[in-house]
Amino acid sequence: MSASNGAPLVVFDFDKTIVGCDSDNWVVDALAATHRFDELLRHLPWNTAIDTMLGELHAQGKSIDDIKAPLRAAPLSPHVVAAIKSAHALGCELRILSDANAFFIDTILHHHGLAAYFSGMDTNPAHVDADGRLRIGPYHEFRDAATGHGCALPTCPPNMCKGKVMERILREEEEEAASATAGKGRRRRAVVYLGDGRGDYCPSLKLREGDYVMPRAGYPVWDLVVDSPPRAAVRGWASFEDLARVLLAIVDGEIARAATEDAAMVVPDCRALVAAPARQEALLPKAVRVPN
Repeated sequence: MSASNGAPLVVFDFDKTIVGCDSDNWVVDALAATHRFDELLRHLPWNTAIDTMLGELHAQGKSIDDIKAPLRAAPLSPHVVAAIKSAHALGCELRILSDANAFFIDTILHHHGLAAYFSGMDTNPAHVDADGRLRIGPYHEFRDAATGHGCALPTCPPNMCKGKVMERILREEEEEAASATAGKGRRRRAVVYLGDGRGDYCPSLKLREGDYVMPRAGYPVWDLVVDSPPRAAVRGWASFEDLARVLLAIVDGEIARAATEDAAMVVPDCRALVAAPARQEALLPKAVRVPN
């Protein structure tokens, strides 16, 4: 739901954007399965490889609590926590768009008390089956061409095209804006997208003038954005302190812009334009008494 003060919709990637690591690798490394995971990645797509790896860990006796423990210890900068809470307090709606998975993201956010700040999440689905084994599925089914996401951009993995998701988000934003501001001629609120990886390039290209993309400098998405910039304004960041500063500057700017537009659209009170009766009488010629 759009805020009335012009605060933007902020859409975060998760790994290396909210949390300071790749959550899949973090868990695999913590459970001493790095070598085996690297072997699986030689012949399987990442999404399939992490599901297979979790199946093998389950067969070795690793429990759900064994998986949750490293997730709770994943690095999360206080600057990111502050940025999330501040943006939310200023009226921003916050969402997550990530190629991680729902179980890992939920575990981390709930551990840090941040889950309630986000209105929605688009990521790979996850569930614990009847045997207590964590299963990870693809956001977009890709086992055959008919069910693939259909994006031709080589930076999108087969299991998830974030650009397709961003198209849906923008469509929903346009529809909400059209309904809420019928006849007022206002555009939808701005959308801010933050990310670091190759998969974050496609959603950046879907953003339009008036939106913002925040690519992380020194990471794959940065070079892609620099080489072929999107239509959205580019605001880079490197450290998590940068993330907080840049994001909140955008939020403050959008709120100020909306306030200026609101002030410009104020219609003067028509009653103030009508002269008071006493004033009108004063302007009339006075009657002259003529003696009989």
